[in-house]
Amino acid sequence: MKAAIFYGPRDIRVDEVPDPRIKSQDEAIVKITHSCICGSDLWSFRGLSARNIPSRIGHEFMGIVESVGKKVKKVKPGDFVISPFSIGCGVCPECMTGTSGSCRNLQGWGSGDLDACQGEKVRVPHADYMLFVVPKSKLKDSLIPSLLTLSDVFCTGYHAAISAGVDKNKAVAVIGDGAVGLCAVASAKILGAKKIILMSTHADRAKIGKKLGATEIVAVRGEKAKAAVRKLTKDAGADCVLECVGNKSSWQDALAIVKKGGRIGWVGVPHEVELIDMASMFPQNIGIMGGRASAAAYIPKLLPLVLSGKVNPGLVFTKTIKLDDIQKGYEAMDSRREIKVMIKL
Repeated sequence: MKAAIFYGPRDIRVDEVPDPRIKSQDEAIVKITHSCICGSDLWSFRGLSARNIPSRIGHEFMGIVESVGKKVKKVKPGDFVISPFSIGCGVCPECMTGTSGSCRNLQGWGSGDLDACQGEKVRVPHADYMLFVVPKSKLKDSLIPSLLTLSDVFCTGYHAAISAGVDKNKAVAVIGDGAVGLCAVASAKILGAKKIILMSTHADRAKIGKKLGATEIVAVRGEKAKAAVRKLTKDAGADCVLECVGNKSSWQDALAIVKKGGRIGWVGVPHEVELIDMASMFPQNIGIMGGRASAAAYIPKLLPLVLSGKVNPGLVFTKTIKLDDIQKGYEAMDSRREIKVMIKL
């Protein structure tokens, strides 16, 4: 089968690799119909995160179950399924209590002998825990992009909103206008927020943010952003700040615009973030919560919203490519010409 291989910074190729085979009776083989490129994949593509060379890449997918082990009971061949972006075991205390993002047996797609997800097929460990069936009677082509976001970015944006305590009485500010940030906007709307401020300096992304629920756009950064948010919140600051970037400036903005007594929900993978000054935060009563999203816990909650058409996070996909064009897809996202690229197999 074909799969995308990372050969070094700015070098993604498609090679032939062995077809996956079931190695444990709790596993399944899935023929991937749709995958995508994640913003976190770009860290390796840009040479900013270490990755083995060569190595498989990709952690988001959905597709059709091809075969299952004898111990798999919840999915069967022919089922259309979505899988979380990180591999939880389903039996440790963390997974059992809905915190699979912190699974003590956590595995990553493409690690060890596992397949990654930018390819034609994938072997899925713990299939009964990891695969979520989409009823064929409700499966429509128009829903495909939104369904694919459930593999990662929608759940991650939702995690930011939940971590920050978003509800109908809160003013929300979202830092980051990539796919996760835009999904965080959609999540804040789902949770009932009436004022949702998207920090975005890109008109095309801000436009999508508006469609997903943003009520205000702040197109400046630094001190000007702080002043703008203060003005929009009657000088209080945002009750909930959703940090969806993970760099030094995004954290500076988050700490500047959150109100005293407010909360920051963070999901941006940290890169070159300075230590937080806890002493300065102490008198402001700022709460910080977040990290890797527990997609396995969120998919059952969010899937019905997608199937009903109540939310359309698929708007974050702005380009669709074939697997053979994977290098072009990475380049398009790297240059910010596209927000998120879908791979249709």
